[in-house]
Amino acid sequence: MTPPRAGAAYAAVTAAYWAFMLTDGALRMLVLLHFHTLGFSPVQLAYLFVLYEIAGVVTNLSAGWIAARFGLTTTLYAGLALQVAALVALAQLNPSWAVTTSVIFVMAVQGASGVAKDLSKMSAKSAVKVLAPAQDGGLFRWVAVLTGSKNAVKGLGFLLGAVLLGSVGLKPAVLGMAAVLAVILVVIARTMPPGLPQGRKDAKFREVLSKDRNINWLSFARVFLFAARDVWFVVGIPVYFYAVLSDGTDAGNRAAFFTIGSFMALWIILYGGVQAAAPALLRAKHRPLGALVRDARRGAVALCTVPAALAVASALPMGPAPWLTVCLVGGLLAFGALFAINSALHSYLILAFSTKDRVTMDVGFYYMANAAGRLVGTVLSGVTYQLGGLPLCLGTAAGLIALSAFGASRLRS
Repeated sequence: MTPPRAGAAYAAVTAAYWAFMLTDGALRMLVLLHFHTLGFSPVQLAYLFVLYEIAGVVTNLSAGWIAARFGLTTTLYAGLALQVAALVALAQLNPSWAVTTSVIFVMAVQGASGVAKDLSKMSAKSAVKVLAPAQDGGLFRWVAVLTGSKNAVKGLGFLLGAVLLGSVGLKPAVLGMAAVLAVILVVIARTMPPGLPQGRKDAKFREVLSKDRNINWLSFARVFLFAARDVWFVVGIPVYFYAVLSDGTDAGNRAAFFTIGSFMALWIILYGGVQAAAPALLRAKHRPLGALVRDARRGAVALCTVPAALAVASALPMGPAPWLTVCLVGGLLAFGALFAINSALHSYLILAFSTKDRVTMDVGFYYMANAAGRLVGTVLSGVTYQLGGLPLCLGTAAGLIALSAFGASRLRS
């Protein structure tokens, strides 16, 4: 494939992925804040996202095989179409339903959205391995740009969701997003250039399970890295900030929504920006694979110190003082920067360790581990916040990163 055609295919895949992640971020914030205002407990809020993460585990394990058999464009289009359906379904939520019915319905919708997300993610990340230039660190640059820009767009989605909830409400917001995403799907499907693998009929499902030591240990490290983020990100911090910022009035609630959405957006955008810059920050173009593997080991150790320090600060018997809020914001932004470098290294290493003939299988297996970590973090976020508040959330995050560091220490260059 000529470089211009590769570039066009990469741009089309990236555009589709951006569109999806904007709605994904907005949907998460809409659901979280809407149901928190209805009086859902932290554990109930976590339940709303559990099926989303379970679906990710199952989807990633099978999506690699589906893409290997039927082609990457098939899984990309399927992910976008399923997200449209999930958004339309969520608009049917009835305020008169019982709490149990509402939780089950939203869990099912979030499960469908989780399948959609991981079909799209696996397709986009696998495409980079096929399309990226092999020389001058091209693979790391392309995957960093895709992943970093995706997270910046998802961050805007968090802000969009909070703003839409405070301005137009849940139903108009999700229907509007469904309409826009449906138009984008049609445009992408009609203009997608050739170049992505079309699949091979002899692909076997058992090939999904990797026998490569590095891929297995990297997947282990990924489980606990993302569990450590979501243990405070999904429920703990949004609910804590809402308790601190809202005064119970409609105007106060809207201001709290906007502030929380802005912080979540800023965190994700910073995370995405650092991810995109990771190849330059690590001088990856001029360094061998072994040096980057060592960076992955050291990076997890450095990351562990941030939530440990924040856990101690938030446990001090002074209540939600302004200094603590400032400390949390600054500390979590620092965590985001270090987390982004770790995540970018992982995203590069999975493609570096895999081969082109089984890239969808290895990427699917790796992102199955990613989804498993998010599932663990999501459940622990509600449970730890309810049992021990923010200090327990952050202390648990530090312990999970220590496990991720152990997995990274087992990688061989």
